[in-house]
Amino acid sequence: MTTETLQIDVQPIAKSRIDEVDFDNLVFGKHHADHMFVADYVNGEWTDLKIIPYGDLSLSPATAALHYGQALFEGMKAYKNDANEVLMFRPLDNLARLNRSAERMCMPTIPESIFMDGLTTLLRLDAAWVPTQPDCSLYVRPYMFATDPYIGVRPSDTYKFVIFCSPVGKYYAKPPRVKVETEYIRAAEGGFGFAKCAGNYGGSLNPTRLAQEQGYDQLIWTDAREHKYIEESGTMNLMFVIDGVLVTPAISDTILDGVTRKSIIDIAKYWGMEVQERRVSVDEVIGAIQEAKLEAAFGAGTAVVVSPFAAIAHQGIDYTLPEITEESFTNKVYHYLSDLRMGKVADPFGWVIKA
Repeated sequence: MTTETLQIDVQPIAKSRIDEVDFDNLVFGKHHADHMFVADYVNGEWTDLKIIPYGDLSLSPATAALHYGQALFEGMKAYKNDANEVLMFRPLDNLARLNRSAERMCMPTIPESIFMDGLTTLLRLDAAWVPTQPDCSLYVRPYMFATDPYIGVRPSDTYKFVIFCSPVGKYYAKPPRVKVETEYIRAAEGGFGFAKCAGNYGGSLNPTRLAQEQGYDQLIWTDAREHKYIEESGTMNLMFVIDGVLVTPAISDTILDGVTRKSIIDIAKYWGMEVQERRVSVDEVIGAIQEAKLEAAFGAGTAVVVSPFAAIAHQGIDYTLPEITEESFTNKVYHYLSDLRMGKVADPFGWVIKA
């Protein structure tokens, strides 16, 4: 069969794998829904749009992405409301960021019609995979990579775009302990730190592993020049509540323009809270902890949503952070975002879209 808007060939799976999943004990990224959307970029246009059973891809050993890193991805989530309808949260923001990443990586952009029709058709087909358990959702992973079977150093002429989904629970089971990184760097000015491309994550794995061996869950990346200013964490943007003000590093070419980050900023302003997007130094945050002015430090991202930190380590000292209370901004914004995404409260921003 085909969809009505675009010619998307839909090939349903013969037998669903959904009964293999324990939805009461979801591990992030372990299970994948029945189908995936696939499109190929050939001769300057996106072609062969189809939804097929989730499965392995066949690649040439010379596939360009494997050698030169032309690969990027996005992270989104889908939810269900009380009427059992599937809801998407700000999908066009993710598309806009995907296309900014594509332009930086010398890759083709995805037209809105292909992205949205492919996404909504996929979500409707696999609607049963959207969890309804507390703190659970359907994680949606769109990604693109170069497919030329050619090992000369140049942009590929062909690409593959895929969307698949995974039912997930919480990313962190408990508030993470984070360490300020002052040796390795994640991104430098003029580079591609703002792009959600594979290389940004590959280069972060070893420093993160070293920190985990010391008992920390994640890093706080600092600027490449002086290691003086806070940028972001491995899986999230960084935000702080200092003296009742929401403070977060300003977006730059070294920091990912997070959709959850933007949403929290807009919600804070909607609630009448002062927000400052600016340079944030490590010394300022450590000083605020020492002076008992730091009310919360947390990560914000699609995977983690809102994740308050248990401790921040800097120069060999672990600084324990205040416990999150029912009335804290971190707790309230987490629950408000969750209710908003699941259609439990009115959406004054126009962020929630039915699949």
